[in-house]
Amino acid sequence: MSDLSHYQQLGLTEDASFDEIQAAKERLKQQHSGDQKVIENIEAAYDSILMDRLRLRQEGKIKVPERIRFPEKQTKKVPDSFTPGLTEKGPVWLQKLIDTPSQADILWPTGIYVVLGAISIYSGVSQPSILQLALALGVGGCLYFLNRKENKFGRAVLLTVGGLILGLILGGILTALATGLSTEIFITLVTFLVLWMVSCFLR
Repeated sequence: MSDLSHYQQLGLTEDASFDEIQAAKERLKQQHSGDQKVIENIEAAYDSILMDRLRLRQEGKIKVPERIRFPEKQTKKVPDSFTPGLTEKGPVWLQKLIDTPSQADILWPTGIYVVLGAISIYSGVSQPSILQLALALGVGGCLYFLNRKENKFGRAVLLTVGGLILGLILGGILTALATGLSTEIFITLVTFLVLWMVSCFLR
């Protein structure tokens, strides 16, 4: 049986598309659903056409569209959102940790920590309890800003505590730079700086 007879058996011409071939096969199978011999002939004709087309493609006698031959060239991954800065590259855990805040997300913590820093400088010398209260408010502010970003309280607590410890250690190391300020006030200010960075640039 020639290739042309396979096409004729399905009621098609040789330039029929794959969709047309498949539709013709399904239509004929439904029409002859009670005759197993005819259905077998339809399946054999369909298989022969497909095998012949595969051979022609391998021999380069049928031109296949570029999008079918090389679909990976056509597919470009488009990111869901563009976040400039540190989150463009790097490991996944770092991308989940680093935040690229908006101007408002930076201004609010900046204003609060500047106020707390001013209170610490002017009131901390005469009233040490004010210094402790300002530090507690700074920790609370950091916790609030972190929790507001992703609504993950446990993570916010861990980052805040980490920032507090880092700030206290860093302040203790840099006490030699405390010119004109008491050690306690200087450590508190350094801690505010670290908490500000944590609340703005982490999440």
